[in-house]
Amino acid sequence: MNHQLLILGAGGHGKVMAEVAEARGDWQSIALLDDRFAMLNGSMRWPVLGAVEQAGEFVSQFSHAAVAVGDYSLRLQWLEQLIACGFKIPTLTHPTAWVSPSARLDAGCVVMANATVQADARLGRGCIVNTGASVDHDCRLDDGVHVCPGASIGGGVKVGRGSWLGIGCSVIQGIRIGSHVTVGAGAAVIGDILDCSTVVGVPARGISGGME
Repeated sequence: MNHQLLILGAGGHGKVMAEVAEARGDWQSIALLDDRFAMLNGSMRWPVLGAVEQAGEFVSQFSHAAVAVGDYSLRLQWLEQLIACGFKIPTLTHPTAWVSPSARLDAGCVVMANATVQADARLGRGCIVNTGASVDHDCRLDDGVHVCPGASIGGGVKVGRGSWLGIGCSVIQGIRIGSHVTVGAGAAVIGDILDCSTVVGVPARGISGGME
């Protein structure tokens, strides 16, 4: 492709997303927007052209745009704004990742290095499958879900909007995880989780909200 990519956010996640895009070799140019642009421009491998709120000013220069922020609500909000401005929203997949041909990833998803998305999985808008994470067959991830590095999700798991599955956690097959849930690092999820809960431990137990 002969396209240009604008990434909103120049923090750690922004740098990783820029390198994912760069590794694909699909982009003629990559640049970033960040509210700290005056400090950051010239200190990174990619130009930082201005503040996030200026995104609409660059639609004539960049065909595509992506969002690199951890806060899922902000990520989804900015994706909506980029679409309204007329940007195309790509799905970014690192060359070392495996995404099944039968999986479906909505606009704004990113699949990092060595991650896996298996057969007939469905990922909503703005999901992150981070480094070395695994999403097995027939999973359903709603908008804004973040599967952190090394996390493993068994087949047929359903995860609600904006939930965050911590580093190295495991979720057995067939589990239902509600919306706005936080699963702690290294947790082993063996039961369904209610909306707005935080669970930790092996096996996972609720420290707010709870298990069904």
